[in-house]
Amino acid sequence: MPKKHKYKFRLFSAVLATVCIILVGDAVAPTAAIGNSQYIWWLIMILGFFIPYGLISAELGTQYPSEGGMYTWVKKAFGEKWAGRVAWFYWVNYPLWVASLANLVTTYLMQMLGIEMTWSIILAIQVGYIFLVSVLGCLRISQSDWLSNLGAICKFIFMAGLGGLGIYVLITQGTANPVNSWIDLLPMVGEDGGFDFTGLGFVALIIFNMLGFEVVSTFADDMDNPKKEIPKAIILGGVLIAFFYILASFGIGVAIPLEELSSDSGLLDSYSQLMSIIGFSAGAMKAIMIVIGGLFIYTLVANISSWNFGVNSVIAYAAEDGTFPKSWAKRTKDGVPYVPSIWTGVVGAVIAVVGILLAEFVSDDITNLFWTFFSLSLVSLLLAYVPMFMAFLKLHKSGPRTKGGYWIEGGKIKITLFGVVPFLLLMIALFFTLFPEFNLEMFEYNWPLIVGGCITIIIGEIIVWNMSRKNYQKRSRTTRKTTTRKRAAVRR
Repeated sequence: MPKKHKYKFRLFSAVLATVCIILVGDAVAPTAAIGNSQYIWWLIMILGFFIPYGLISAELGTQYPSEGGMYTWVKKAFGEKWAGRVAWFYWVNYPLWVASLANLVTTYLMQMLGIEMTWSIILAIQVGYIFLVSVLGCLRISQSDWLSNLGAICKFIFMAGLGGLGIYVLITQGTANPVNSWIDLLPMVGEDGGFDFTGLGFVALIIFNMLGFEVVSTFADDMDNPKKEIPKAIILGGVLIAFFYILASFGIGVAIPLEELSSDSGLLDSYSQLMSIIGFSAGAMKAIMIVIGGLFIYTLVANISSWNFGVNSVIAYAAEDGTFPKSWAKRTKDGVPYVPSIWTGVVGAVIAVVGILLAEFVSDDITNLFWTFFSLSLVSLLLAYVPMFMAFLKLHKSGPRTKGGYWIEGGKIKITLFGVVPFLLLMIALFFTLFPEFNLEMFEYNWPLIVGGCITIIIGEIIVWNMSRKNYQKRSRTTRKTTTRKRAAVRR
């Protein structure tokens, strides 16, 4: 278990950490690519996923306070095997995400500075980024709260700036993606007005933008009064997150036609386009691009650093339970699990290096490494959350466990909807991420993601069943020794 420490995490820092964790700038451009229907999608997902997920996290985080977070909740509901699966998917998405962000760092550096880099320089910068965030992962969130606080403020600045420019351009010049009819605002409606199943693939992008509330619950040991501060941090942070996501997505939608929007460089492209439309001078545009790009890159460091403690704590608890290797439970003198951070750095660096070398020496077609890594990371992360909502339904039935903890009031129908609706949206997101179209041609471009997802699941099952078998054998040996001692005592 974690050792005692002297650091404390205040409500103000908890709110900003919540924003830093969940408000991810790298996912704004892919979400804006949804088009004008994104606003209805946002409304649907805020009501159907964001609010229930946030309140569920607040309840479970205060009724079952633990640095183990989601792992602890699922274990209490369904046992160690399901908890082990959660831990595996939760962790394996992480080095993939880190590798995708490392790729994004070099993409933005080249774009903001207007230069091209050799593959060796790109490799050095990406490995350096991964090393830095891995080192920061060895700090408690309360020790590095300045990092997440500043990261949240940076996100506010560049997202508000993007939204503000978008509003001005909309009023004075119009938008790059005009609403030609009310049908343009409707989700899952094709250009011919018919029903379009492929629109359900957007669910995954928006859900990704909303994930991370359970990480806040892992900060409980660093707070003076987590029962009150965790729900407040989730609610206040949630309001800020929804507002700034929609504002930034709106700015991108005003700036760039959908067919020209890049999933990785779209944010800076939008700033450049909006400033060009307004009439900024070349010198001013370059200076602002460097500032905005610098703020964005800083948030990529702060974002991962805020997630680090939550992810590593979940894995450490899994290791202490025997569903991960015991060595992964090792902690620093401040109680921070550091082995998962080391492995995240190693695996993330390997993924980044292999991706760069393949792109440089094997195939010119491997151009969008960010989206490749991001998609597999997304599938793994969504799989980790699948048991959480069913665990909530089971644990809620047993009633409040902690006096003063947050509790979702309501009848059976409301509670069931709170658990079932987000669960169904997760399943829809997973299915349409893996199978975006109902035709054989889809496999020609999406087979790497499908194969990667299957391999991830198979490796996870092997690890979970192997560790479960070892735990069973260990418990059996302990039971036999106890029985032998009792029999010996009776004979005496």
